[in-house]
Amino acid sequence: MGLESIDLVGPKDWPTLKKYGLTSGMGNGAELGIAKGWNDPQYHDTLVKNYLEIIPIAAREGIENIICLSGNRNGMDDETGLKNCEMGLKKILGIAEQNKVTIVMELLNSKVDHKDYMCDHTPWGVELCNRIGSERFKLLYDIYHMQIMEGDVIRTIRENHDYIVHYHTGGVPGRHEINDSQELFYPAIMKAIAETGFTGFVAQEFIPTRENKLESLKEALEICTVS
Repeated sequence: MGLESIDLVGPKDWPTLKKYGLTSGMGNGAELGIAKGWNDPQYHDTLVKNYLEIIPIAAREGIENIICLSGNRNGMDDETGLKNCEMGLKKILGIAEQNKVTIVMELLNSKVDHKDYMCDHTPWGVELCNRIGSERFKLLYDIYHMQIMEGDVIRTIRENHDYIVHYHTGGVPGRHEINDSQELFYPAIMKAIAETGFTGFVAQEFIPTRENKLESLKEALEICTVS
């Protein structure tokens, strides 16, 4: 199919990817899960330790991006969450900058799939990027999640593409195939992404409904190929 990358692969499997000429456009392995993230200072010591260990390994294995997560609100307001994330993430950004590895926070919906998740709107993520002020901290714009939370996908991408280093797909509703069985028109979305000058990876993160799941993957690749 011409795939070059497999998303959300951890350090123990990076050498295997390299062996077969693949990479991971978004590596993982340092986070503590979706609910326990950088917005809660009680997790900072563990998170800092994990990321400081994984960043040099990622650089050595050619992994350019490592995912991170805000964590759940648990009654916390947006401003406190921003301050806590900034405080914690700045402890690892120096090492990330030295190793040319980008720490990437994913935007997820808190309406359907990840109740109470804090980084659930693009403006919140963009504000965190601005406060951190490093080219090594960016956003993962999950199209499925942000359609649920915000809609207005193409305009949001055009206005905020400087803050976005990676994309995920998924059909709405249900996170299934990205064809005409759902409400998003992915050819136009992919065209808009390409027009921003984006050169990274768009990862297929949908849950196939067909028995032949590879057929669904092949179809998604065709949908996402724009000239």
